Amino acid sequence: MNVSPAASSLPEGATRAQRSIARRLALMFALVALLVFALVGSGLFLVLRVQLEQHLRDSLDNRAEIARLIVAHVSTPDKWKIAKEKLADITPRDGSTLFAVTSNDNRYNYGDSPSGHITRQVMGGYVRFRPQDRAYDMLMTTLTIPPNGDRPPLQLFVAIDCSPNVHTMRAFGLALASLMALATVAVLLLSYSVARLGLAPLVRLTRDAQNVSPNNRSQRLNTRSLPLELEDLAKAFNGALERLDHAYGRLESFNADVAHELRTPVTILIGQTEVALTRDRSIDELRHTLQSNLEEFERVRAIINDMLFLARADQGERATGLVEVSLAAEVNRTLEFLEIPLEEAQVRAVATGDARAFVNTSLFGRALSNLVMNAIQHCTPGATISVSIAREHGRIRIAVANPGKQIAPNVMEHLFDRFYRAESSRTNSRENHGLGLAIVKAVAEMHRGTVFARSENGVNTFAFSVARFGNEHRPINEAAMPNANAAPIAGPAPSNAS
Repeated sequence: MNVSPAASSLPEGATRAQRSIARRLALMFALVALLVFALVGSGLFLVLRVQLEQHLRDSLDNRAEIARLIVAHVSTPDKWKIAKEKLADITPRDGSTLFAVTSNDNRYNYGDSPSGHITRQVMGGYVRFRPQDRAYDMLMTTLTIPPNGDRPPLQLFVAIDCSPNVHTMRAFGLALASLMALATVAVLLLSYSVARLGLAPLVRLTRDAQNVSPNNRSQRLNTRSLPLELEDLAKAFNGALERLDHAYGRLESFNADVAHELRTPVTILIGQTEVALTRDRSIDELRHTLQSNLEEFERVRAIINDMLFLARADQGERATGLVEVSLAAEVNRTLEFLEIPLEEAQVRAVATGDARAFVNTSLFGRALSNLVMNAIQHCTPGATISVSIAREHGRIRIAVANPGKQIAPNVMEHLFDRFYRAESSRTNSRENHGLGLAIVKAVAEMHRGTVFARSENGVNTFAFSVARFGNEHRPINEAAMPNANAAPIAGPAPSNAS
């Protein structure tokens, strides 16, 4: 996988910081807090602006009403002089409020009418405009005064400066932004501390996981006093460790068994060869030695072929090349093939029942041969081996039963394990390499079936089942479509059961 130069140039500390859950949580909490603060601050900012504008309009209305009362009672030019004095008295020196009166009669004018460009029309008849000599807008209202006596109708203009509101909003905005920034930083720091505290159980689980090693496979994560979110994770991890421990143990046992099984024929081959080389031998003696070596080579080849077959089955490979056959016919064909071993053991085999199923005939015959050979090896002369075919739970079970010594329950649990031989229940374990029943189990699983063993009332029964429909012929409502790319399985020749 290609790594970009920018990513590869990052220091390890920076990469770890980016992967830190505590830092990521703190950053996300800070971003959420900043968003909440921004929404609340925007709301407060809008509310304050509306209230200040309303206050400014109220102040403007009050001053306009006072000016209207002063002007409305004027009826003569003499009284107008008194009115202008009163307007001058209520006009602030800082020019924050302006009064102006215009009429058709120049005697009743007062001040200069406000001039500048209008910036915004405000509801309620107000106008915001920017005077040419000012840096801020002014809010203005216009009142029409009806005529009174000699006085004609008047236009009263009242304008008030908006700069106090602008300064207040600006100061409030800066203060609000500063508080939001400080609050966000505080949330970031507090969130990081809280996240580290909350992730303390995860740190403890990490330390426990680091203690797991091949030399300490029994180590498990401590699930006590864990949060619910981590308890399920810890239990799942412990389950995975348990499965790995079992697999590791099986692998160790398997390696030891393979070494043991291969060591015996290799030792025999070496010994016989060394003896043959110690002195000159006749052709007959050399031929006898080669014949013995050939038998040991055949045994080694059988072990290797069986292990390759089981390895492929472990990878989940399914049986292919399935054909619908009568299982009774396949059983009779296998029994005919084993007629000589049956005669030599002085036992007979009887088949009962029948059913049709999709099977790989080669694999089916191999599994049945192993079961029948297993029964032959543990029968007394004159006994009868029973091969029965029966339907059960959507599958078809093929059972091979023979009279024999009771098998202990602890032995029954391992009969289908590889290289397993129980000396107490098997009289000729040295003649076989302990893979026969394991191959039966593999064949059953490749046909989506199971294996079964039972020992009671002086009868030992070994059975395997196959699905009625194979992967290629399964009804659509019972299974998914078949895997057309699966390779056919060509297993080795039948091997004697252990």
